[in-house]
Amino acid sequence: MITGGQMRAARALLGIDQRQLAGLAGLSVPTIQRMEASPGTVRGVVESLTRVVAALDAAGIELIGEHAPSTASGRGVRLKAPAVAPASGPEAGPRP
Repeated sequence: MITGGQMRAARALLGIDQRQLAGLAGLSVPTIQRMEASPGTVRGVVESLTRVVAALDAAGIELIGEHAPSTASGRGVRLKAPAVAPASGPEAGPRP
């Protein structure tokens, strides 16, 4: 549904802090903190997740799922899959 990273990025795009997002979503600051600290997809009470997504949507954030196209217009960012890490070890040669 949403990742902790998406929540942090959405707040950054909006220029708001966790307290302000909590207010928009009608949730507590500790709930937002727990959600944002989640590795990967946020797990928790579905109603709380729905409130965050609705609050971000109302504020102008489009959440883009994995392999999903963006359907809206406007500026934004998207995290690409990480590139393959360079080889390491003696056969890779010295590092600069």
